[in-house]
Amino acid sequence: MSMIFDSLGIDPGIIIIVLLLLVIILLVQSVSANMRLSRLERKYKMFMKGSDAQSLEKTFVRKFAQIDRLYEAKEDHEHSIEYIKKKLDISYSKYGVEKYDAFDDVGGKLSFALAMLDKENNGLILNAVHSRDNCFLYLKEIVKGESYVMLSQEEVEALRKAVNYGIEELTEESR
Repeated sequence: MSMIFDSLGIDPGIIIIVLLLLVIILLVQSVSANMRLSRLERKYKMFMKGSDAQSLEKTFVRKFAQIDRLYEAKEDHEHSIEYIKKKLDISYSKYGVEKYDAFDDVGGKLSFALAMLDKENNGLILNAVHSRDNCFLYLKEIVKGESYVMLSQEEVEALRKAVNYGIEELTEESR
């Protein structure tokens, strides 16, 4: 074999050094692969600790059943939220109250005008007029923030408060 290297002009010592370096590189790679395999085996044993394949399968089945129940509950909650949103759209969510003295001889601001509106400013105004002898209650319909019947000054003020309900808080928050 020495004659082959001599005829090619290659020193056999260089070949031995190259092969030795190649063996060292392969040895390092083998040790690295063994370490990674050992870490993976420890993780696998920890994952499988205390359970066989059958109990692990039962655990997966239980978890998938829980996921299915959660999905059904989510669907129920979405339907409930939609129902609540629809009811909220038609409920009275804005109000305005104006208390006043209807007559000069009666004090204490016992009379009042109460405006109750939904988010579209549709609703009603209740006006309770209190005198010494009687109390009268008047109802007026409000459509899109306006009345088809003439409103008193107190009713106009109650309606203005109801239409602008919540706007003061929004402007204060934006400052």
